[in-house]
Amino acid sequence: MKQISLYLLAGTALLASCSDFLDTVPNDALSPATTWKTETDAENFVNGCYNGLLDGGSLLYLDCGSDIGYNNFPWEGWRPWGDGSLSSSSPGATFYGFSIIRRCNTVLENIDKITFASETKKKDLAAQAKAIRAYRYFVMNWWYGGVPIIEAYTTAEEAQVPRKTEEEVRKQIAADLDEAIPDLNVIPAARGRIAKGAALAIKMREALYYADWQRAKEAAQAIIDLKQYSLDPDYTNLFRLAGTGSPEIILADQHIENLFGLGTIGQMYNNADNGWSSIVPTQNLVDMYEMSDGLTKEESTVYDASRPFANRDPRMAMTILYPGREWRGEILNTLDKTIGNEDNLNYPSYTDNASKTALTWAKYLDPIDQYANIWDTGVCPIVFRYAEVLLSYAEAANELDGPSGEIYDYLDKIRHRAGMPPVNRAKYDTKESLRELIRRERCVELAGEGLRRADIVRWKDSAGKMLAETLMNGELQRIVGTIDYTEPDPSRRAVIDLHAGEQSRKIETRHFQPYNRYLPIPQSSIDKNPQLKQNPGY
Repeated sequence: MKQISLYLLAGTALLASCSDFLDTVPNDALSPATTWKTETDAENFVNGCYNGLLDGGSLLYLDCGSDIGYNNFPWEGWRPWGDGSLSSSSPGATFYGFSIIRRCNTVLENIDKITFASETKKKDLAAQAKAIRAYRYFVMNWWYGGVPIIEAYTTAEEAQVPRKTEEEVRKQIAADLDEAIPDLNVIPAARGRIAKGAALAIKMREALYYADWQRAKEAAQAIIDLKQYSLDPDYTNLFRLAGTGSPEIILADQHIENLFGLGTIGQMYNNADNGWSSIVPTQNLVDMYEMSDGLTKEESTVYDASRPFANRDPRMAMTILYPGREWRGEILNTLDKTIGNEDNLNYPSYTDNASKTALTWAKYLDPIDQYANIWDTGVCPIVFRYAEVLLSYAEAANELDGPSGEIYDYLDKIRHRAGMPPVNRAKYDTKESLRELIRRERCVELAGEGLRRADIVRWKDSAGKMLAETLMNGELQRIVGTIDYTEPDPSRRAVIDLHAGEQSRKIETRHFQPYNRYLPIPQSSIDKNPQLKQNPGY
C-alpha cells in the first residue's frame, strides 16, 4: 500500500501550500507554520512532488505526435502534435508548467529545518526532490527549448523571469542529477519512487537526446553495473497487470484500480470493445518491423504487400492488434464494412470511436479480461525500462566509436528475447549502417511507449535534416481490404487492396516545419509572465 501515498497524499495538504507562481498566484504563504516539523512532513511533501510527474496517460498518447501513432480527437490535445496545427493559442497537449518544480524547491528550501533520525533518509528524500526537479526541467527544456529557472520567489511579480537558454537549463539538470545520484537509495522505498537507477535513466535519456554521447554511455553503463535490472523473458508480460513487478522496469507511473485508476486504457480500445480508439498505431509502424528472416520488407523475399502482417518480427503481433488475428474468441475484422448482414462496429468510418487506421495497440490492452473496468484500471505505464538502457548504450557507443562486439551483443539480447535472429555483423559493419539498425530496433522495441516523437526530431538524415521533416509531412494512410475467413493463418487473413483509391485510404494530411522541433509556449503562460518570449514560428 506504499504506492498509495505517492499520489493520495499529494493531492490534499500539499498542493495549496506549494502553488506555482508562474502558473497561478498563491493564496497563502509558502508553507504553514505547522509544517516542516517532523520526518513525516518531509515525506509527505516529497510524495507531493510526484503528483502528476510521470503522467502515464500522456506517455500513452505521446506517439500520436509521431509517424507511428494517431489521435482522432483534436480536443484531447495530441492530434495537433501529429497534424502540425499547433499554435500559441491552441498549443495542444502541453508539458509547460512549474508546479512540480515549485514543490521540489519548497522541499529543498525547508528540509534542513527537520532533525532526522537517519541522515541517509534525509539525503535520499532531498535527492528524490532534486531528481524530480531535473526530470521536469528536462521534459520542458526538450520540448520548449529553454525555460525559466525558478527560485525561492515570494511574490508573483518576482517570479516573472525570462527564459534561460537550453544549455543553461541543461547545466541545472546536470547539477541536480549529479548531486542526487550518490545520495539516492539503490532500492526504491516503494514502487514508483525514484531511486539510483531511475535517476541514472533520466541522466542517460537527457544526454542521449542532446547527442551527449559520452555522458549517455556512462549513465547507461552505470545502470548496467547496478546489476539490478534484466530483460523480462516475456516481452508481453511488461504490458500486463501481472508484469508490474517485472525486473526490467526501472520506473513506472503507478495506478491502483478503483482507488487511483487509469482511464486512458478505455480510450485506447476499439469501438466494439466499448473504447474510443483515441490512441492507435499506424501502418507506418507495421512497415518498420523486419521480416522473420531478419531482413526489411524491402529486402526480404517473404514479404507480400497484400498480406503485410505475415512473417513479421514477433513483436509486431505483441504490439499491435491487427485485422485477422484472434481476439476475444473471434477473428478481429476492421476491414469489411459489414460482417454477415450486420454493420461492422470496428469499420473505420462506422463511427468516430472506430480506429481510423484499422489498427489498435496490443500493449497494455491484451488481454482485455485482465480488467474489471477498462475505464478504471491498475495499469502502470512504463517510463524507463532496461531494454531502453541497452539500446541507449548501443546508440551512444556506436556514435562514439562505431560497431563493436558489445553493441552487437546488447542488440542480440533484445532481438533474441523477441524471437528474432541475431544482428548480421557483416551487413551492419559500419557506423552508418549500424545506426540505421539501432534506430529501427529502438522504434519497434519501444513502440507505443512515448519515445518516437523525440527520436525523429533528434535524429537527422545524411543531409542533416530532421527525420520528422520527411516522416511527418504528407498523407497519413490506412490499409483497405477484406478478411479471408477461410485462411487458417491469422497473419495472412487480412488481404489488402493494393489498388484502393487515395480517398478511401486517407486519414489526414500532416505538416511538419523545421520550427515544429519545439512546441509553442501556451499563450496563457506568456500572459502571466510577460518576460517570456514565444518560440519562432508560433
